[in-house]
Amino acid sequence: MSAGDFTRDDIEIRERQTLFQGFYRLDKLWLRHRQFDGSMGPEINRELFIRPPAVGVLVYDTRSDEVLLIEQFRVGAIEDRHPWQYEVVAGLVEAGESLEDVARRETLEEAGVVIGDMERIFDFMPSGGASDELFTLYVARADLSRAGGVHGVPEEGENIRVNVLSFNQAMQLIDNGRINNAPCILALQWLALNKARLLTRWGR
Repeated sequence: MSAGDFTRDDIEIRERQTLFQGFYRLDKLWLRHRQFDGSMGPEINRELFIRPPAVGVLVYDTRSDEVLLIEQFRVGAIEDRHPWQYEVVAGLVEAGESLEDVARRETLEEAGVVIGDMERIFDFMPSGGASDELFTLYVARADLSRAGGVHGVPEEGENIRVNVLSFNQAMQLIDNGRINNAPCILALQWLALNKARLLTRWGR
């Protein structure tokens, strides 16, 4: 039996407790799951960080070959060399919102930019070993000739700087380690592989 044959039915949750409930939630699970030989394994326990789904947007100006990256303080990077992270625009999905609605709302809130054509890149799990978060990436077309400044919702503690970089500059920031968060790296590397197709589709 291969792992590709396994489903949710091959997991037996024996107990589940909520250890913390705030903006996010932390659960503890006691469970068994199918082994590769077909048997059920021993009971194990795991902590699971519960997060709403999230949407990220790589904003790209096809005419200037520039991308928009935001920069903001991130508590998860507090021990990193760069607690202020370069990122794609991103936000959590609220009740009743479509993923594209989130992408357009967050780009306006965090960057002051109205996006046009969009293409879904892919869904991925940033940390499947500990969290159920599902992150959806988009690339979106926009005119970045006037983009810049500091944005965000002040009452939510947001202080977000907009950076407009050439595509080559952004890739260099990955190479030298200045960009080290997964959504941003994945989005830029996807663009590197698909830029020619996007330019054909959207034009310059």
